[in-house]
Amino acid sequence: MSSDTAAVAAPIAGTGGHGTLIAVVGPSGAGKDSLLTYARDRLGADPAVLFVRRVITRPAAPEAEDHDSLSVDAFRAAQASGLFAVAWQAHGLHYAIPAAVHRHLAGGGIAVVNGSRAALPAIRAAFGRVITVRISCRPEILVARLAARGREDAERQQARLARSVTTAEADREVVEIDNSGDLSTAGDALLAAIRSRMTKSVSPSREA
Repeated sequence: MSSDTAAVAAPIAGTGGHGTLIAVVGPSGAGKDSLLTYARDRLGADPAVLFVRRVITRPAAPEAEDHDSLSVDAFRAAQASGLFAVAWQAHGLHYAIPAAVHRHLAGGGIAVVNGSRAALPAIRAAFGRVITVRISCRPEILVARLAARGREDAERQQARLARSVTTAEADREVVEIDNSGDLSTAGDALLAAIRSRMTKSVSPSREA
């Protein structure tokens, strides 16, 4: 798989899904991880809402998102076995959404995932009912956050900034959240977006 590409795995037989997948996307530095943590701390105990743990070929770290780690070989084997609903590659890493998410959605639940703008077409193809929550912030704040992380040199930071330019998704439901200010303001906006899609149905599965 080449860089920044997405692939779709076959859905699990017998699942179509009556729930909604909420894909939270945005450029690095926009604060997706912080906002997802904010929402998970307040809704994580609700069985109707599943905060999806992505699978990534990157070791776990306290400052990074909460994810399941696999080696590249183990990731490819899992993908070949149909364990992923969607898999893609970006920034030299492999990412995936577990296929078990289908079971939660089939019960009418809400699943919230840290998504990828490049993988959105594949995510929509895999899950059908998808709402995009797009996180943004002012350019000068994005620059400052990327520099403060200290993970990349200036060239790579500029490459990320270039990718931060997004275009509107025609005929798609998109919720825009500006995370330039206090975390609680944007966090409450994300909570409102999730709660507005919640149903009375409760999914029996929290395995993903």
